[in-house]
Parts: sequence; C-alpha cells; structure tokens
Amino acid sequence: MILPDGYSDIPAGKIAAVVTHLEMTARPARRDDPPGAWSLRKVEPPALDWYRDLYRRVGEEWLWFTRVGIDDADLAGRIHAPGVELYGLVVDGQDEGLLELDFSVPGECQLLYFGVTAKFIGTGAARFLMNRALEIAWSRDVSRFWVHTCTFDHPSAVAFYQRSGFRAFRRQIEIADDPRIDGTAPRTAANHVPIVE
Repeated sequence: MILPDGYSDIPAGKIAAVVTHLEMTARPARRDDPPGAWSLRKVEPPALDWYRDLYRRVGEEWLWFTRVGIDDADLAGRIHAPGVELYGLVVDGQDEGLLELDFSVPGECQLLYFGVTAKFIGTGAARFLMNRALEIAWSRDVSRFWVHTCTFDHPSAVAFYQRSGFRAFRRQIEIADDPRIDGTAPRTAANHVPIVE
C-alpha cells in the first residue's frame, strides 16, 4: 500500500504518540487557587507500593506505563534519586494526585509526572496542584522549568500547561510496545487509543 506523503505505518503491537516538550524560563504570574478542600504533602521517602498505586490510579487511563513493569530496585533508584521530590495531592485523607519534580540538573526543574485521579479531573484539583508545582520549582535556584506530554494524555493537557505559563519548544514521535498487549496495562485502559495487534 502506498501511503500519502507524511504518513508512516506503525507496526502491529506498537503505539505511537506525538510528544510535546514545553518550558518556562521565568516565573509566570500567579493564578488563584480554585475553591476546594485540597492539600499537598511531600512524601519522603516514598514507599514503592504507595508510588505504584498512585501512578496507576492517575496514569493508567493515559497509558503511563514506563514505570509499571520495572522491578523494585529500578523504581527505587528513580524515585529515591538525589534531586527527585514526590508530592501527593490529598483529598479527604487520600492521595488523589501525583507531583514528581526532578531538580537533579543544576539550574532547572523537570516536571516528571503530574496528574490527578479521574474523579478529580475538571474540579480545579489540577490547577491547585500546578500552583504548588510552580511555587516549589521557582522557590529554588532555577532558570528553567520544563515538562513533556503526549497525545495519549488528557486532550486538554497541552492547553493546561500553556495556560500555566509553559511554551512549546520541541515535538517528537514516540513509538513503543503497546503495554495492553503484554498485560503491563489492562486491555481496557486508554480506550481513546485503539489496540492494533
């Protein structure tokens, strides 16, 4: 089959996403917190079971899979690494959001993982969490705060990051094994991304 210019086949069993990298190089104007009974807690050191549970509850629908199938030593090496900080968004005593920041590169902060559980999408919880992320990042000696997201994420993710003060600076295509095929993620995850076997 001849494909139109600009198209590329993705092999069966793979998934492909457009990845957008965004950054800010100065602290943006503060946005008001939305009304809500949320708080933020720093988790140190984060327990592996705690992390795996929250990572799954926040990211499964968006095909967060890079940390699902890794062993304990690898996961501990990542989340207990110097410069990495983890926070939980607390609602009624439960962690319902994940904020993972990486300060390991001098002068910058990377927003590694960010999100709230499904029942808090659209409630203002993510705005509250982003406001805290911005406060924490810019309270340090950094000149750059950056993140990347992809087309598997919530459809409003890029716009949310842009409203928060980030600007896009790079775009890539990521191709990976579909984690739903090998059981790393449930087959019901991310219905907006079709499985092609």
